Amino acid sequence: MIIRIAMPADRPQIEAILREAFPGPEEADLVTRLYDDGDVVISLVAVVGAEVCGTVVFSPMTAPFKALGLAPVAVLPDYQRQGIASALIHEGVELARVEGWDGIFVLGDPEFYQRFGFLAETAASFENPYAGPYLMAMSLLEGELPVVSGKVDYSKAFAAL
Repeated sequence: MIIRIAMPADRPQIEAILREAFPGPEEADLVTRLYDDGDVVISLVAVVGAEVCGTVVFSPMTAPFKALGLAPVAVLPDYQRQGIASALIHEGVELARVEGWDGIFVLGDPEFYQRFGFLAETAASFENPYAGPYLMAMSLLEGELPVVSGKVDYSKAFAAL
């Protein structure tokens, strides 16, 4: 498996992955809107053989520090449970760190995302429409985030979800 930066030619495969991995079109439509709005900061794909089989997207968040939102991450059904999503997330987090981002938020299953360092406690003092146990954050800095409270919002494309 190879993980690489997504190229414009990968967009049809990314859309197909999202449509197969999720029960509805919302995630595929979200990524299309993020691309169309210029709100894709990091987009990675996993390739096995010649097939693009996984994707992860990070978009900028409005926050009191330099923050990204992780969403969505998806893998074709035939390739699930092989560590591809985890590899995509690890690579994306490292790339965000290298690029100088301060932190990342994610909305999802705590049991899954805690293994990467995302914690609901880190996000708990931030105001967000999704605040609660499924909104998690992680610092990409030594120690905690530079600001530990305030308002955070996902890119405008998320409002359509």
